[in-house]
Amino acid sequence: MSEQPEPLSDWAHRQREQAAGFDAVGARYDELFPHKDGQIRAGELLLDRLPTGARVLDVGCGTGVPTARQLVDGGCAVTGIDISSRMLELARRNVPEATFEQRDAVDIDARWGPCDAVVAFFSLLMLPRQEIVQVLARIREVLVPAGWVAMSMVEGDIDDQPVPFLGVPVRVTGWPREELRRVIIDAGFTVEIEDVRSYRSSSPDVAPETQLFLLARRR
Repeated sequence: MSEQPEPLSDWAHRQREQAAGFDAVGARYDELFPHKDGQIRAGELLLDRLPTGARVLDVGCGTGVPTARQLVDGGCAVTGIDISSRMLELARRNVPEATFEQRDAVDIDARWGPCDAVVAFFSLLMLPRQEIVQVLARIREVLVPAGWVAMSMVEGDIDDQPVPFLGVPVRVTGWPREELRRVIIDAGFTVEIEDVRSYRSSSPDVAPETQLFLLARRR
């Protein structure tokens, strides 16, 4: 009799469902969120502070556009990770010069470093608050001294709540901006730049949101 596969852990099951949501969204993501001025500006500010050839880890890289593309064009060596196989397929097509791997953000450890910077645009919000705090600590460990983290979240006061997203269910987390700043400071970073933007998707299925972009340096 053939062996039965071991049942998934609760976390693995959760993440498989999250990945399935983004697999289903696929290329529609960039079509429905075409205006990424805040993310592009954050990338520009980061590039201004990085040396040529900087190593950057892109956590939750999605389709690779705009950030991995922007960083590679700026002379960086980029490794992107995502849990969605479909998003990674698109990223490899959009940014063939970068390296992409199917990995969970919670699995980041010192072996991924040293990196000059880590970017996490709208990816950490897909984790529960407790996991976000732990991932920030792991990000700090892969950074060189005084290395940079650029990230964005959607402002809110929810923890791992299920929400409909472009017709598929996902779980999301948010903090009010003052609390998010404190979380980042407590994780061992100094917040250098904050940019708050109102955003409305081209899809009527996505509610308007307040996006928080932060550029912070490892203390």
